[in-house]
Amino acid sequence: MSDPAVPRVRLVTIAREWGRIGCTGFGGPPAHIALLRTLCVDDRHWLSAREFEDGIAATNLLPGPASTQLAIFCAWRLGGSVGAVLGGLCFIIPGLVLILVLGALFLASSPPLWVQGAAAGAGAAVPAVAVHAAARLMPASWERAEGSTGARTRWVCYLLLGGAAAATVGPYLVLILGACGLTEAIAETHAHPRPPGHAMLFPHSLAVASAAVGGLGALAWVALKVGALSYGGGFVIIPLMQHDAVDAYHWMTNAGFLNAVALGQITPGPVVLTVAVVGYAAAGVGGGVLAACIAFAPSFIFVIGGGPHFDRLRESRGVQAFLTGAGAAAIGAITGAAIPLARALAEPWQFGVLALAAVWLVLLRKNVVVALLASGLLGVVVALAGVPISP
Repeated sequence: MSDPAVPRVRLVTIAREWGRIGCTGFGGPPAHIALLRTLCVDDRHWLSAREFEDGIAATNLLPGPASTQLAIFCAWRLGGSVGAVLGGLCFIIPGLVLILVLGALFLASSPPLWVQGAAAGAGAAVPAVAVHAAARLMPASWERAEGSTGARTRWVCYLLLGGAAAATVGPYLVLILGACGLTEAIAETHAHPRPPGHAMLFPHSLAVASAAVGGLGALAWVALKVGALSYGGGFVIIPLMQHDAVDAYHWMTNAGFLNAVALGQITPGPVVLTVAVVGYAAAGVGGGVLAACIAFAPSFIFVIGGGPHFDRLRESRGVQAFLTGAGAAAIGAITGAAIPLARALAEPWQFGVLALAAVWLVLLRKNVVVALLASGLLGVVVALAGVPISP
């Protein structure tokens, strides 16, 4: 996958088409992948089906928001490094603008009653969304651990460790993810001796290099964790952020954090945009933009810098093993995050909304956006009926 020497598609076309997907990409990663496949493979024939599948496989090797990295990767294949930057920005910016506007509305000191109800209702469904996200990720991760009984046993242990960490020791979750990845890499190296390479060491180095010193430094560190250490998909940012945003730095209340998660799900673009709402709560619009820039910077660096080496990374047992261990722990963390998220609910009626959302998402496996919008509508009805809404 060498860096394209000559752009295959005009930059203005990349800007237009990636911007369109950024505006219409409701539904999270599955929707983004489907839109990119339709554009690049089915309609325009810019990429072959094999090239596109290789892109999915390559970006799944990386920590961070996979669908965003796939959008950057496709733009890189078509327009080189400049195309990657342009396409990635056009994919991200529409959702960023919308989520900052909604964040300002939902986090206002005295929002209208219907907004309070919508926020409380949508927030009540978020724990069910977390469990739903983990359930969708689990089969593919389980397949990565195929082989010996020992590998499957370790996978279960990583899953349980991640869940326990998210439910109890939020600030140390990053270390748990890195430790599980390194443990699996070491086990794989002993089973199939070969140099593990340096790629798997980078995330651990980040994990122990915390720069959370308060203020914008703390916000930058939280955003960096979100962008560089979210193994297993965008939803793992929830346990990564919750402790910092609510307990450690008091940027927002538990209810406000639930609102941020819900907004990240119902707006177009990547789920990682949730970090922009946290940044807004910490330091206004400038904080939201800063958090988004830092959170997405690793995706551009990984794809543009690593694109020519993706084939070699895919063949590295050390890298694959690290991601197997860290990914299993991340899925456990997403599941475990449902516990503190549910504890954040303050009103009895919210647990009824949560139960309905759990049936819709976990048992019936229906659409997340519909669940959040319906839950928000229920919240509006409850608020207008005069039922108490906690701030």
